[in-house]
Amino acid sequence: MTAATTAPAAGYLSGVDAETFDLDRYLARFDERLLATEEGRRIVTRLDPLLFALTYLRHHLRDSEGSITFGDAHLDWCRAGRQWARPSRVPQEDRDAYIAPRNTGKSTWFFLILPMWAAAHGHRKFAAAFASAASQAETHLATFKAELDHNQLLRQDFPDLCTAARRPSGSNVADTQDMYIAKSEFVFAARGIDSSNLGMKYKEQRPDLILCDDIEPDEAQYSAGKAEKRRKTLVDAVLPLNIYARVVISGTVTMPGSIIHQIVKDCRGVEESEWVRAEGIRGHYSAPIVQREDGTERSMWPAKWPTAYLKGIEHTRSYAKNYANDPMGADGELWTPDDFRYPEPPGPLGRYEGDWDLAGRDPVTGLDPVTHMMLSIDPAVTAKKGSDFTGLAVVSWSAQYRRCTVHGAWAVKIQPGPLMRNRVLAILDEFPEIGLILLEVNQGKDTWQAIFHGMPVKVKTVDQVENKFTRAEGVLHHYQRGRVLHARRLVDLEQQMCAFPKAPHDDMVDAVGSAVRRFIPVPKKKAPPSAGKASYL
Repeated sequence: MTAATTAPAAGYLSGVDAETFDLDRYLARFDERLLATEEGRRIVTRLDPLLFALTYLRHHLRDSEGSITFGDAHLDWCRAGRQWARPSRVPQEDRDAYIAPRNTGKSTWFFLILPMWAAAHGHRKFAAAFASAASQAETHLATFKAELDHNQLLRQDFPDLCTAARRPSGSNVADTQDMYIAKSEFVFAARGIDSSNLGMKYKEQRPDLILCDDIEPDEAQYSAGKAEKRRKTLVDAVLPLNIYARVVISGTVTMPGSIIHQIVKDCRGVEESEWVRAEGIRGHYSAPIVQREDGTERSMWPAKWPTAYLKGIEHTRSYAKNYANDPMGADGELWTPDDFRYPEPPGPLGRYEGDWDLAGRDPVTGLDPVTHMMLSIDPAVTAKKGSDFTGLAVVSWSAQYRRCTVHGAWAVKIQPGPLMRNRVLAILDEFPEIGLILLEVNQGKDTWQAIFHGMPVKVKTVDQVENKFTRAEGVLHHYQRGRVLHARRLVDLEQQMCAFPKAPHDDMVDAVGSAVRRFIPVPKKKAPPSAGKASYL
């Protein structure tokens, strides 16, 4: 055996991405004489799922023109897949979630290539695979079994995997649409995630590989309530099948607040998810557009999605949901992405494209001059698991341009008390222009007044009497007439607005709405507001 074959992929793959990966150079590391023999192929693919895929399942990697290319995510998955060869010895130690753009090939890799490699080499003995519907999981198992039946090279090198286990009577132990048991005693069970799965085992063996691929339906068939039920099924029925199993969750976000969306936000540091942390799930997010060290951008899979193509659709709802896993919500009843406007930064000559009046505008960001700024708080009385979030929003008013700007919005779960007070003080330090805290006190009025007593700025309480939807309609009216800008893209706020009122939470919508309505009061029939500054004190 040559030196080039003793460390198949580890050295080369450790430092490459889709832009630098060279398939010919990678394959040149292996002695062709080894790849020409059964024993040699088994040896060099044992710890290399990428070479296994290229050797036995190459037809699943080709595009319509017969070319084989890879994206960043595929190389990441192969590097991570090598860890499947290591036994899991600590409870909840090996639980990973992989989120990537739609049509990246997640099902091909996680329901076929990687399980096939692990089964062929005995790294894993029992794979339990789940999808949103039983038929979907069974289709993936049918693809897996089709390779066992018709892939001649695979049958030649791994005959015990490709042959169903038989009883003494001669009948198959299990070779059905939802389960396959091989002569090698590898087991592959495919189920819909809502099936009855507790106690799943073969002889004394429980699943040591749990695969969850696209376990959530499309947005049209989903809701916040259904997402919570699906999450409970995952946590209470699927993951307990074996706390020592290697768990892989793969998918694309289907709606705001979905299971995959919660994992994305947690792994990107946008919003911590208590259940994700409690279950030991490590999230791995593949961005469609990758920033190089020099600040320029490239596609995560250049051969499939040229950078120019991705940049051309970057502004669309489809890109946000299906590529960036950053959905805006398709079923909201009020806001759409087109309702959000941002400051126009000055051009090369210091002029603004749509507004020639430069007076007072920030020469770098294009932000309006601030007449007044407030911190609006929509507080939650508790920070328990099932409680709402506390919504915080920093909003300013420019009398010169007669419009509001939302500078920041956050949803936090902090117990009422010193921690909340400290969070508010930190925001006041970040935005020294804030002159007022607007505090909604429909619940827990005395509690909140005690917490925010003695603040360095004035605190004003407000009791909301109109229902949420009516208030939101009025705020949307101002958005659509250009009276409200966002200082930059405020992802979480905009997602919540586009999904309102069907989003799991609406705390940021309420916080922003309270501030906007304060700066731009609802007109009174007998005494319409003056054309001057908005009075908010």
